[in-house]
Amino acid sequence: QVQLVESGGGAVQPGGSLRLSCAASGVIFSANSMGWYRRVPGKQREWVATVTGAGGTYYADSVKGRFAISRDSATSTVYLQMNSLKPEDTAVYLCHVLGTNSWGQGTQVTVSS
Repeated sequence: QVQLVESGGGAVQPGGSLRLSCAASGVIFSANSMGWYRRVPGKQREWVATVTGAGGTYYADSVKGRFAISRDSATSTVYLQMNSLKPEDTAVYLCHVLGTNSWGQGTQVTVSS
């Protein structure tokens, strides 16, 4: 059974930084692409970033140049480093194993002055 546990969310001021973590278990971590998505009430879930099993990275235009996704196969953890945060980045951030129905519960990020 796949389990994804996100952490690292919180409240920051605009321009601040946060680092999200997603610990995965029950999945062959190195063989799967992992993604971060975000959800805002009343809006469709939005893709943020993907890291492939080979380490390739892809970003939504809205976060390109500010966010960085990475993975640590030794600990089966995927990270999202978020810099220069904006109020519009406020959302619940979720971890996902691409190509599956496996999602984490999410971690809240609030960017506000």
